[in-house]
Amino acid sequence: MRKADLINQISEKTGIPKVDVLVTLETMFKAVKSSLANGENIYIRGFGSFITKKRAAKIGRNIKKNIAVEIPEHYIPAFKPAKEFMQEIKSSKNIKDTPVLEDDNEE
Repeated sequence: MRKADLINQISEKTGIPKVDVLVTLETMFKAVKSSLANGENIYIRGFGSFITKKRAAKIGRNIKKNIAVEIPEHYIPAFKPAKEFMQEIKSSKNIKDTPVLEDDNEE
C-alpha cells in the first residue's frame, strides 16, 4: 500500500476529504521526524514506538579505492511494534508471501 492508497482508505472510512487527510498525515510524519531528530522517542499505545537506535563506530571499506574508512557512531530511526500489533499480524491469515528480511541487529 502506498501513501495515496492509505489516504484514500482513511478518507472513505471517515468521510474526511482527502486533502485534509493528506495534511494530517504529512503533519504527523513531520512531527515524528522532528521528535526523533530532537532525541525524543514517540510511544503510541497499542501501535508501537518510534525510536532512535545507536550504531557503534566501525571500520568500513571503500571498494572502489580499496581503502579502510572509519564510520563514526550514529543514530538511525527504528519502529518497534506493540505486543497487540505483533499478535494481530501473527494471527492474520491474509499475509502474502514476501522475501525474508535480514534482522538489522545482526552485523
